[in-house]
Amino acid sequence: MQGKKFGTFAGVFTPSILTILGVIMYMRLGWVVGNAGLIGAIMIIILAHVIAVSTGLSVSSIATDKKIGAGGVYYILSRSMGIPIGGSIGIALYIGTALSIALYLIGFAESFNEYFGFGVTINDLRLTGTIALLSLTCLALISTSVAIKAQFFILAAISISLVAIFFGNSDFQPETIELFSSVDAVPLEVIFAVFFPAVTGFTAGIAMSGDLKDSKKSIPIGTLLAIGTGLVIYILVAIYLALNVSSDVLKTDYNILMKIALFAPAVVAGIWGATLSSALGGILGGPRILQAMSVDNVTPKVFRKGRGKNNEPVNALFLVFLIAEAGVLIGELDVIARIVSMFYLTAYGFINISYFLESWANPDFQPSFKIKSWIGLLGFMACFAVMFKLDMLAMFAAFAIIAGLYFWLQRKEVKLQSNDVWQSVWENVVNKGLKKIDANVDENSNWNPNIILFSGESKHQSYLLQLGKTVSGRTGIVTNFKLILDKKNEKPLKKVDQIVRNDNFAELGIFARQVKVDNIYNGITNIATTYGFSGVEPNTIMMGWPKGLENSTEYSKMTETLLHLDYNLLYLDFDRKKKFGKYKTVDFWWRETDSKNAEMMLNIARFIIASPLWSNTKIRVLFVNNNNINQEIINSKIRKLVEDLRVLVAIEIINNAVEQKPFYNIIEDYSKKTDLTVVGIPNYKIEKQAEFVLKTNQLFESIGSTLLVKAANNFNVLDLNFINNK
Repeated sequence: MQGKKFGTFAGVFTPSILTILGVIMYMRLGWVVGNAGLIGAIMIIILAHVIAVSTGLSVSSIATDKKIGAGGVYYILSRSMGIPIGGSIGIALYIGTALSIALYLIGFAESFNEYFGFGVTINDLRLTGTIALLSLTCLALISTSVAIKAQFFILAAISISLVAIFFGNSDFQPETIELFSSVDAVPLEVIFAVFFPAVTGFTAGIAMSGDLKDSKKSIPIGTLLAIGTGLVIYILVAIYLALNVSSDVLKTDYNILMKIALFAPAVVAGIWGATLSSALGGILGGPRILQAMSVDNVTPKVFRKGRGKNNEPVNALFLVFLIAEAGVLIGELDVIARIVSMFYLTAYGFINISYFLESWANPDFQPSFKIKSWIGLLGFMACFAVMFKLDMLAMFAAFAIIAGLYFWLQRKEVKLQSNDVWQSVWENVVNKGLKKIDANVDENSNWNPNIILFSGESKHQSYLLQLGKTVSGRTGIVTNFKLILDKKNEKPLKKVDQIVRNDNFAELGIFARQVKVDNIYNGITNIATTYGFSGVEPNTIMMGWPKGLENSTEYSKMTETLLHLDYNLLYLDFDRKKKFGKYKTVDFWWRETDSKNAEMMLNIARFIIASPLWSNTKIRVLFVNNNNINQEIINSKIRKLVEDLRVLVAIEIINNAVEQKPFYNIIEDYSKKTDLTVVGIPNYKIEKQAEFVLKTNQLFESIGSTLLVKAANNFNVLDLNFINNK
């Protein structure tokens, strides 16, 4: 059986407005006006309400899109931005809520002790605050419903006290009305930090989300009505004080409202009612945040247990009591206010950015209460700009704590059934990025590899994957395809089964797919023809060197198609004994026919030396001089080509004009001990493929791991014909 649920007025507006019109209004607003001046105070009130209004609008919009469960702000953030962010901010907000209870009770103790002539030392305030905390905790334990009903009487008391204030008389009339802060006044940053908790009360209603009849209706109406009412009252009281009390008195007398009121006991009742009801709002809302986090396994399970029809969070209430008591023991209202401000500003900043990201990126975000997305962004920037201005060190400390909580929750890997907004954000970023790339195609731009990799399956597969990622560079894309031979191939794999995820691919940052094919070569051709989409078209095919296929017509046809499609081709012959040696030496072999291959090799060189595995490697460019060209001419021209691509290499010219040794024989002589040799594939007629493959196989018998490259037409032609320079 479900317990009693509350409507907009009782469940949201009343707890919110009672927390807003609380200790700051009665005990510190005069101090704010006295130090900041009338215009300064109004600016502080308005700036604080910019954050409150933007956050209220953001949370109201989200509330009309999502089903808001127990936990209020935590529930919203965790369902929008995921458990790690939602949980870390939820914990911060929970602690802030618990400490705000201490803020209200210390304010109550200041007024109570002075009114009855009790001591006003810090220990006296601690004692009174502790007794009040115990009393309110007992009331919350008796019944939430009783506590809610008690708030109606307190609301009436506050209303009467405001009437008494505005119809009062002042014996402290100012000679001149101070519009701005004086030289000896408290800095505006400190004034704002003390005042800001006054506008945080609207979360008291949101925290009751699990106890509302209709949260989607009640949260927007109740929250915005409470914020608007609070803004009007704060400005009116600030103007009244500035016109009727001198700034010197306002700076020093925290109980000035009591002294100028038409009927002082009415103000006393308002102060006590406001401070106690605000504290009660925190006592009711704080445990519900902790209980909701425990239900999601963010915090210990012991706090999820409740009592009665409404599953009231008894265990969580005891922890709130302990944190609030720690705040009471601090004993200084201004210090507690500044701490609470940081916690709330952080939480509000993330509420606003949560709304902005939802409205900007999530196509499924369809709130019935619609506002402009920039409002969330404005609120986010305002929160962190204010935090930076208030206390930069405290801001960084808050970020460090929240970052620590974030990474802890991420490691716990707590998952929810609902999707968070980040997937939509990344999809939107990718979508806009692809459109931008596609609209600005520059054929002469630097090569950014997008490799389709066919690594096969063997115990050496990881080396081909590793090299594929190396030659793709930091920003390149590698997609590995596993081809499953199924000659009947009656039904393809389902889309979800085509995606391959394992730690090896994830560690290297390689995408992986698997598809059924009735023929390996046809499968490669089909993938090369159809895979990819605008903006990030694949431009390179990489696979192992096909030994023993020199007479395969299917392989010849596949190669001819890949060349026709104008792919860059990379074939690796992997030395299973030497592997890549010690990753210390790489040789690039050039000849006159490598005019396009040469530039591609230099790009590969740039990516290789940027890889941690190859960071200490020595790269040589070796050029075979078959025409007795002056070595200085060749060296100078190659040096210039190399410098243009900012690659540091050693250049070696091999004179072959007299001996005329075959190219592959020279490679055998010079690269026998090289860890990786890179050789260009020359232009040849397809009918001569068998001869080329046979000779290449013979070369591979005598040298280590070798990468054969064939550049597509988008690479520049480097002039390697030095005869005209003779």
